[in-house]
Amino acid sequence: MCFLIAGIAAALSAFCYAELASRCPSAGSAYHYSYICVGEGVAWLVGWALILEYTIGGSAVARGISPNLALLFGGENSLPTFLARQHFPGLDVMVDPCAAVLVLIVTGFLCLGIKESALAQGIVTAVNVFAMLFVIIAGGYLGFKTGWTGYEVPTGYFPYGVDGMLAGSATVFFSYIGFDTVASTAEEVKNPKRDLPLGIALSLSICCCLYMLVSIVIVGLVPYYAMDPDTPISSAFASNGMQWAAYIITVGAVTALISTLMGSILPQPRILMAMARDGLLPSFFLDVNKHTQVPVNSTLATGIVASILAFFMDVSQLAGMVSVGTLLAFTMVAVSVLILRYVPPDEVPLPSSLQESIDSYMLRHNSDAQMINGENPAKSPGDPCLPLLGEKNVAVDCTVVEKLEALSSCTLDEENRRKIAGWTIMLICVGAFILTFSASNLWFSSLIRFTLCGAGGLLLLSGLVILTCIDQDDERHNFGHAGDTADQEFIIILLLFEIVRVATWVRVSVWLMIGVLIYTFYGRRHSSLLNAIYVPKAHVDEIYRSSGATL
Repeated sequence: MCFLIAGIAAALSAFCYAELASRCPSAGSAYHYSYICVGEGVAWLVGWALILEYTIGGSAVARGISPNLALLFGGENSLPTFLARQHFPGLDVMVDPCAAVLVLIVTGFLCLGIKESALAQGIVTAVNVFAMLFVIIAGGYLGFKTGWTGYEVPTGYFPYGVDGMLAGSATVFFSYIGFDTVASTAEEVKNPKRDLPLGIALSLSICCCLYMLVSIVIVGLVPYYAMDPDTPISSAFASNGMQWAAYIITVGAVTALISTLMGSILPQPRILMAMARDGLLPSFFLDVNKHTQVPVNSTLATGIVASILAFFMDVSQLAGMVSVGTLLAFTMVAVSVLILRYVPPDEVPLPSSLQESIDSYMLRHNSDAQMINGENPAKSPGDPCLPLLGEKNVAVDCTVVEKLEALSSCTLDEENRRKIAGWTIMLICVGAFILTFSASNLWFSSLIRFTLCGAGGLLLLSGLVILTCIDQDDERHNFGHAGDTADQEFIIILLLFEIVRVATWVRVSVWLMIGVLIYTFYGRRHSSLLNAIYVPKAHVDEIYRSSGATL
């Protein structure tokens, strides 16, 4: 049940990522979507949170690989001395050379190119899937042989109630992370409008099925209260007389962690490159290798920092910060989908280097428009409009005043629709926040909790009803094909409050404040928006095409 609920939440997030990735296929993932739909300041905070997520996440995963490798070689202290963990009592530091070396090796693979990285990722993932299939098949055989003793417990199902199930869903939700990595590589996909949604949907479906089958088998072999929290799968087979299965499971665990490590380091350079492209980070991160088409400087910087953290720091205490970065990004992606459907930006900022192309295109566009309307493009705007000779009484369909009144009415209706939609989206966000915050905090009194839940639920429901009645923006198709209408920030924010504790919120707040200072004193002063030229979004593709630049 935990994996199913987490899978549904992940699927809703994946739908949002798939829609935005197909409409806006550019590097940067959630940062890029927030930049387009919400604004530069919010996008910076999202990108800054993603830097924390991927860097600490990669370091934490790397430190988890070395103990599993040691088990393959015979035990905890079986690794060579130069790779084994060493403890320095004076500094109270446990260094992990093996983790640092693994991060550098993975970084080297990622620098070779996206095809080579995909090949290596495919190999380790295939081994991982084989290990999971072994657990399902062999574990299912043992379960039918022993009568599924794990399900014969006196406490019955849901021993910790619905709250315990939701907390478990929030914990296992992060086993579905990965589709955001796919979205971050959108610029390196041949057909992003087709391949990105298909890849995200298939990978998520396969993961959900495998996770649920493995959990069904393992919980059926051993009662939940008797499981070894460190090695639950290996101990489940060992308790049923299959100690040799631990080696297969350990190989699967190592390959799974390596796959996760690659998935943690791969998107970070693309986000750094996107932020540098917008002027928010130094141009050092913009360098792309002409042969491999990989942002080499960003990849090396990410790998070196993650390697240092994996070598020196016990990042387990910081692991909760990874979840905050992930869920904040997912929430902003969900909000971006609503904005893109109902109030997409009218104008797009272009760099000042395209000034000449913009001027020539707009001049050509205006001339074509005048030709279509029967006007003489060479005529000066101040020339009087004289009637045609011999046609003193020319019949017209409507007067100029009527045309202006109709145009004003249409513009006013569109402006009102956008205003109502914008306020409604804000209403949904506020309602989802109030509802999830009050529902997940049990220290509130019953009266306050139910009152806040009712108020938040009413705001959320009212906003959804209003959005259902409002037409989506007619220009939304300029961004690509529309996807399913799944609005899922409620579930994501609920998981955010379920798993994140006060100490973690304090650490995240400090990190975000550092990001605000960097943005204030560097990002804003070097932003590409300072000298940007805003043009109607309908003309952006043609301007880039005429200039020969890439979007």
